[in-house]
Order: sequence, then structure tokens, then C-alpha cells
Amino acid sequence: MKTVIYVAAALLTLTFAQSAASQDAMKGMSPMAGAEIKIGKGVGVIRAIDPNAGTVVIQHGPIPALGWPAMTMTFRATPKYILNGLKVGEKIGFDIKVRGMSADVTAVQKQ
Repeated sequence: MKTVIYVAAALLTLTFAQSAASQDAMKGMSPMAGAEIKIGKGVGVIRAIDPNAGTVVIQHGPIPALGWPAMTMTFRATPKYILNGLKVGEKIGFDIKVRGMSADVTAVQKQ
């Protein structure tokens, strides 16, 4: 019986040590570290612009390069100045960069 307790204690000790080592290895890493970057192009209509936040809401058609169906979503503009001169209701073409759950519009072309 004592052997079983010693083995269980040793396994728990190893498990906690391994968990702590994993957490130490992850310190300093961003949540997106290691996420694959995907690039695509879309066409859509601007539904909202927030120049202070640097975001734009676009109702877009399918984006095959990303495997996305048509939808309406908010994108971060990178850099923010690409929002200058754009208007709600305007049809645009846009370049997009996706990494994890982050989607950035990197270029805009008025249609």
C-alpha cells in the first residue's frame, strides 16, 4: 500500500513540475505567437468606420483564400490612415491579413 502512495505522489510531483516548466516556456509569448498568417482579398461595402479605434466594419462577399463565406465583420485597419477618405456605404476592394483571431485590412481600393 505504501508503494502505491509513493508512486502516486511521484506522478503528481512530475505532473506539476512539467506544468510549471510549460508555463515558464510560454512567458513573454503573445497569444498569437505561432499562429499561421493568411493573406486574402475581398470586396465589400463599408457599414461603419471608427477612425479613433482604427476599425472598419465591412459587409463582404466570400473570401476563398481564407475559406470565409460572405459576412459582415469588424477589421482593424493597419495602418489607420488607410481609412482616410472612406465613407459608409462605399464599395471597396481590400487586402486582408489574418493571424489567429485577428483580422487586419492592410490596403483599400475604392470600386
